[in-house]
Amino acid sequence: MKMTGNTILITGGTSGIGLGLALRLHEAGNKVIVAGRRKELLDEITTAHPGIAALVLDVADPASIIRAAETVAAAHPDLNVLVNNAGIMLRENLLDPASLPVAEDHVAINLLGTIRMTYAFLPLLAGKDDAVVMNVTSAMGFVPLAVTPTYSATKAALHAFCESLRVQLADSGVQVIEVIPPAVRTTLLGQQDDERSMPLEDYLTEALDLLRERPDTREVVVERARFFRDATANGTYDDVLAMLSNFR
Repeated sequence: MKMTGNTILITGGTSGIGLGLALRLHEAGNKVIVAGRRKELLDEITTAHPGIAALVLDVADPASIIRAAETVAAAHPDLNVLVNNAGIMLRENLLDPASLPVAEDHVAINLLGTIRMTYAFLPLLAGKDDAVVMNVTSAMGFVPLAVTPTYSATKAALHAFCESLRVQLADSGVQVIEVIPPAVRTTLLGQQDDERSMPLEDYLTEALDLLRERPDTREVVVERARFFRDATANGTYDDVLAMLSNFR
């Protein structure tokens, strides 16, 4: 992925990693479109950061995705980068039937949202120079965090989706990049003040530096995430799973 001169759509762009990427990539000389459900937040971002565009989008709603694709095709026909970042991460108790809707929301937003966005926007990317689909997964997709099982499952599924997508798009000119964050200090799972999590700005700096160093990369894995990403290959999976199982 080239680091400047793109037109980039970022889902889940009103907070956390999504907003951080939007601001950094805008500063680097890209046209950035932040997408999210809450228009008031989008308005605050575009007012505070002139030049950033906004798009109201609910990735859990297939009709919203179709409308968004039509809007972007008309307003931003030069779109060449899609960043699928929108997601939720909530605790579940698998012995409590009340947790089932929480699990279903994870699948609808994290997994189906990304899949539907990819299907809807690939026709806009096909044939563009330097086209990229970037999917933000998680280190927890490689070793699950037991307190949020469906989140972990959706991220594991997205890893597999990225692998298949990369194979199918191999001759299309569309690059597929999987971004694999560790725990980062954002409001996701209330980690904004968790000293065990990586500071957001540190994460953004390291991740974008990796992307600059290897623009043809398949995965962006910062050092803190490497411990989880490579656990199976390193023979440490059981130990890492046991460590994560102590997280409450």
